[in-house]
Amino acid sequence: MDRHALICRNIKEQPQTSQRDLARTMNISLGAINRLIKECLERGLITLLEDGHYQVTSHGLDFLEQYRADGAVIIAAGFGSRFVPLTFETPKGLLEVFGERMIERQIRQLHEAGITDITIVVGYLKEKFDYLIDKYQVKLLYNPEYSVKNTLATVYHARHLFRGRNVYLLSSDNWMRENMFHTYECGSWYSSVYQEGHTSEWCLSFNKKGKILRVEVGGHDSWVMYGPVFLRREWSEQFLPVLEAYYSLPGTEQFYWENVYLELVNETAQKRLLEAGIRQKTDSEYLSLYINQQSPDQVYEFENLEELRLFDPRYQNHSDNKAMELVAQVLHVPESEIRRIKCLKAGMTNKSFLFSVGDKRYICRIPGPGTELLINRRQEAAVYEVVKPLGITERVIYFNPENGYKISEYYEGARNSDAKNQADVSLCMKLLKRVHEAGLQVQHHFNIGERIEFYETLCKSHGDIPFEDYPQVKAQMDELTDRLDHLGRPETLSHIDSVADNFLFLADGSLRLIDWEYAGMCDPLIDVAMCAIYSYYDEEQTDRLIETYLERKPDKTEQTVVYSYVALGGFLWCLWAVYKSYVGEEFGEYTLIMYRYAKNYYRKVQNLVQKL
Repeated sequence: MDRHALICRNIKEQPQTSQRDLARTMNISLGAINRLIKECLERGLITLLEDGHYQVTSHGLDFLEQYRADGAVIIAAGFGSRFVPLTFETPKGLLEVFGERMIERQIRQLHEAGITDITIVVGYLKEKFDYLIDKYQVKLLYNPEYSVKNTLATVYHARHLFRGRNVYLLSSDNWMRENMFHTYECGSWYSSVYQEGHTSEWCLSFNKKGKILRVEVGGHDSWVMYGPVFLRREWSEQFLPVLEAYYSLPGTEQFYWENVYLELVNETAQKRLLEAGIRQKTDSEYLSLYINQQSPDQVYEFENLEELRLFDPRYQNHSDNKAMELVAQVLHVPESEIRRIKCLKAGMTNKSFLFSVGDKRYICRIPGPGTELLINRRQEAAVYEVVKPLGITERVIYFNPENGYKISEYYEGARNSDAKNQADVSLCMKLLKRVHEAGLQVQHHFNIGERIEFYETLCKSHGDIPFEDYPQVKAQMDELTDRLDHLGRPETLSHIDSVADNFLFLADGSLRLIDWEYAGMCDPLIDVAMCAIYSYYDEEQTDRLIETYLERKPDKTEQTVVYSYVALGGFLWCLWAVYKSYVGEEFGEYTLIMYRYAKNYYRKVQNLVQKL
């Protein structure tokens, strides 16, 4: 950290500043300040005016230019799971604090310091940030890995913005009370606040000059990494090659960019790189990062909605969030009584969160993007009504047949079925068979051929279907549907979405089958096939599942029917995943696995048909 540059910067920003003010601002002794002032005068960086104040000279201004901040990169790609349900609708950085969006506050503060070259790295709900381009002339950079990797990957995709430049690295969800940005920054630093007692934050050890010597995750009574970062070009020149090497290493997908710095400063990075066969030299002189100590009420990183409620009372009862307003209305409580909010594992069709009101816990389901085209919520409501006498579904407190919002009770101590546990699978198949044999009727049907045509139309309305042999495979699927139609199979109310996670074992040992949104009248053997592909079963496991459901060995026709539904189901859900990708949701290898079921089981059906 160049203290002479700091003297010049502080005098330029505060012309009336005194030696005591400088000592307090720079957190060093008055004697040290007087010595630095003398050295700056001798170097011609500042001059003493007649009124007793100092002024930066033209030589001093030239000297400061090397420290000018060239721009800022704001990380805004993540989901913000600890802020659900607010972040289901709005990225965390766009949430308001005291009527001002957090990211806009930072942009405004940067502008006040003369920093206008600002790039926001986006991912989740990226379109929500577009208005900032027109309002503040920022640039957006898309991180394609935002949903599967952490901030190491985010900085990796933005690394060109740091090369040869002095740059702030910010998080969109930070809130700074006072503007802590400057036109000139005289060294690389990480903002820090002091936390008393035990903390799980990243704790800093540093020398008398503020140079960080070591970083430990978790500690006691410590200064911790908290808030903005500034990185000089020399620092980035040394750091980025190491970050690039880490990016390519397996096991670093969930690393923060700070993980790389931690291992560098703790001198464990070289060992990791050498074990991976990578030789990467760094110059520790240029990798110096200094602590920028802040007062307790200056920098805020809100960890969850509860913290935000304490800071900005508006969020106690007026979050402006549809789901929170709905829960408050349905359960007849103010929003402040909706607590212990937790994002559940995101479903492939819906989003949901767990919450408490009093001593009871509930789950609120929110339909995902594009779902209104895929699911008829009125039909789903009709299914729940018909199945209710069996007492096998979740207890639904509220269901809106217009938009699909659902609130249900949470079962404490419950667990999902384990598709690898034969005892679990046997009980699940018995429950499915009970539903199929109950003689329940609804007015709508699940026609897999019609669904395939519909999903295909949706996909093609957004672009091409990305499989080279798609026309050939589609013709094979048409062949299977024609064959099934000619069999004239019986129809019962079928669940269609019989994934293991939808079978719930309660603490008392009873079993529930939840989430009936795809259910309709169909061949009951489709549920066996769907269970198989959702569990990623191979042929042997699928055959065992058929026997478990039938409680006997299947005949060749039954086996052919299930195999046909495995192929058709794989094809259907592959198209579903392709469509979902077009509306912004990716499911990784799921698309490939489903397409492979379609192709492999078509061939198995052909082999069986030849034996009939």
